[in-house]
Amino acid sequence: MNKELAPIGVFDSGYGGLTVMKEIVQAMPLYDYIYLGDNARAPYGTRSFDTVYRYTLDCVKWFFKQGCPLVVLACNTASAKALRSIQQNDLSGIAPDNRVLGVIRPTTELIGRLSTTRKVGILATKGTVSSNSYPIEIEKFFPELEVYQEACPMWVPLVENNEYAGEGADYFVKKHVEALLGKAAAIDTVLLACTHYPLLADKIRRFLPPGVQLISQGKIVADSLVDYLKRHPEMDSRLSKTGTRRFYTTDDALDFEQHASRFYGASITAEKIDL
Repeated sequence: MNKELAPIGVFDSGYGGLTVMKEIVQAMPLYDYIYLGDNARAPYGTRSFDTVYRYTLDCVKWFFKQGCPLVVLACNTASAKALRSIQQNDLSGIAPDNRVLGVIRPTTELIGRLSTTRKVGILATKGTVSSNSYPIEIEKFFPELEVYQEACPMWVPLVENNEYAGEGADYFVKKHVEALLGKAAAIDTVLLACTHYPLLADKIRRFLPPGVQLISQGKIVADSLVDYLKRHPEMDSRLSKTGTRRFYTTDDALDFEQHASRFYGASITAEKIDL
């Protein structure tokens, strides 16, 4: 790739990050973007901290080689298990002027403003829940908030196998929504802390009581990125703005293309890469 170009990199372990990229592109359509899904090594949600860190760092280095000075980890598991280590231990050695951002902090900076009862629920993968990243980050901004988490291990497979709209998904959605609400009756705000879960949002709402709001991350992350670039003009000046989007996967490109439209909301052309 031409090193004079400086696209924004958007990363996920698979397809889910496309729900975030869709919102980012809508908020900033003039910018150039590269998306990478590490489908060959997905899912990340059940893997150890060390494995997720190593996989994520591999992908971040790949983005940097493509010329991206800014990479968004549009993956909750990578944000929970790898982002801090990369920011604190790796960036200074491999690309000190580049930046890697995640999806957890923008969400935790906002969620406390949305809850009246001061009780919020988190629906996420096992990896994100076990990291405890959301309660830790939320406490920094809203220490009075009570946070309840529920791991939903079947939800990502349901989405990726295109079973999320069928009746078969009802059991697993109802099971975990009821389990979360059973932890605190006064929960009034529920966060979808996995980028796959917006595809289940309509079904999830069916099992939420009236008045409980369901929050997806895409627009929150997009708005936060717009604000970040306003506050960091030195980074914004390094980003190319010709409206191009490129999509890559570590697995089969045709398979990726077939799945991607459900998440991105439009057909795409992808290319397979080897890390």
